This record gives sequence, C-alpha cells and structure tokens, in this order.
Amino acid sequence: MSRRTIAIVALTALAVTGAAPSAAATPTPSGSWPTVIQLPDGFQPEGIAVGGLPYAYFGSRADGDIYRVSLRTGHGQVISQGPGTPSLGMKLDHRGRLFVAGGSGGDARVLDAASGRVLRSYRLQTVPSFINDVTLTAGAAWFTDSTNPVLFRLPLGRHGSLPAEAVPVSLTGDIVYADGINANGITGTPDGRGLIVVQSGTGKLFRTSYSGVTREIDLGGESVPNGDGLWLRGTTLYVVQNRLNVIAKIQLNRHATKGTVVSRTTSPGFDVPTTIAEYGKRLYLPNARFTTTPTPTTPYTAVGVPRP
Repeated sequence: MSRRTIAIVALTALAVTGAAPSAAATPTPSGSWPTVIQLPDGFQPEGIAVGGLPYAYFGSRADGDIYRVSLRTGHGQVISQGPGTPSLGMKLDHRGRLFVAGGSGGDARVLDAASGRVLRSYRLQTVPSFINDVTLTAGAAWFTDSTNPVLFRLPLGRHGSLPAEAVPVSLTGDIVYADGINANGITGTPDGRGLIVVQSGTGKLFRTSYSGVTREIDLGGESVPNGDGLWLRGTTLYVVQNRLNVIAKIQLNRHATKGTVVSRTTSPGFDVPTTIAEYGKRLYLPNARFTTTPTPTTPYTAVGVPRP
C-alpha cells in the first residue's frame, strides 16, 4: 500500500460478491447514508464507478491506486496498488470487472473489483496521450484520448472475454482537436447505436458512430464548457462541468442528434467534481480539487447529491 494511504487501512475490510445491480434495481439510499465521503489525504481522485453491495470505486490520478468505499457507511480501503500513473475514468460491468482509463500512462487496465487483481493491461498509445474516460456498450469497452483524435475499442468476446489488444478508431467528422482537453467523458446514445463524447475545451457534445464519425449534437446554442464525466439515464444526459462546479441536465432525443439543457445543479459540497455515477436517487461525484495545489496531506472527498 502506498505510504499516503497506509493510515486508513484499519477501516473495515470490504468484500464484493456477485454482479453489480443496475441502478433501476437499487434501493434509495437512506437518510443515514453519508452524503460526504472522506477519501485518503493526498489521493487526488478523478474517476468513480458504483455497484455491488453497494460500493463506490475511486481512482487516484496521483499514482493509480483504486479505493473502494461502502456507500452505506463511508468506510473504505485501497484494493489495488496503482502503476505509478493515473487511474482516471472507470466503469464497472455486470461481471464485477472494473475498466480503468490510464491517463498520461497511455494505457488501460481491467481489474477484478472484488480482489483488486489486474486481469489484463493494455498499451493504447506510445506517443504523448491522455486516456481520459471509458464507457461500456453491449460488445465493447471504449476509451477516449484527450490528446489524439482517436478512440480505443476493447472488443469483448463470448461471455465477455477480454481481447488480446485494443483496436484504435480514428475520430473524423465534426470534432476538431485543439490545444487543451479534447474528447473527455463518453457514454452510449439512448438508441444504443452510437456514443456521446464531450469536448471539454469547446463545451461541445458529439454523437459518434462506432466507426468514429462524429456529428455535433445540436444544443440550441447552449454548450457545456469544462464538460467532464457523463451519465446517461434513458434520454437524460448529465454532464459534469468540473471547474464550474455544476451538473448540466440535458434532455436528448432518442438518436442524440439534438438536446436541450433543462437545468444546472450545484452543491456547497462541490470542489471541482469530475466524474459521475448513480445509486438509487443520488448522483455521486469525486472532488478533484484542481484549483488546490495537491500535497500528501491535502484532504479529498466525494459527495452524493439528489438526482435532479
């Protein structure tokens, strides 16, 4: 365990069994469940995934450690030591596997969420890159690269078997990469036939085909600058606008060609939230605190807010 997290391992040990339930099947968190979750000092959280009994999983952009927390109690522990490079966006599948984007490490890994054991690692890029987020579709895991106009697809085989290597998919069409953070958060479309990607620097959303052809989603003149993590619920898309400390709620049409920003929600507990996951009637977000200089003793939290 890394030195900065050793003090917290006296917390109750946790165990995951079985597959993660869908959000629709989960109970509403009771009023006694914590709405502020304490993370290890110096952890520098970025990604979140929720599932299990229930648990939240957080990735450290400092060294790639994975920290698991009980949403019922707020108690947690590091379950996987990082490779020394970031763990950013994460998704949990129904087989209890955690797919993790590796940021500046240019890689991705798949972990067993119960044990923290690395099942497979993938070298996605050998050039400067920023593998930022991941989403799961019926037959693949998809990773964004915020530096290079490409997605990486991990095609999942029969019974979800992991492939030997990832497949690069070049991004073409409307999206134009520029300086700064480009393709960041990613999720599927409501019709299940494509992907949605947010470009953080421009605040634009794009519907992306599985072959990488992008078309800007018409938001009626609106945009979501600093767009980061995405969460899709039916035809409602939630976009975390990190440095603005808000969640934008967007009503999409089924094909994700048009959308309307219907609300923006903030919370006194937000301190540059990045990614987003759902359990019951709450949305959970880690505070990355990008505007605070990180030190080994800098405190970090995640917050749970009512789903708008």
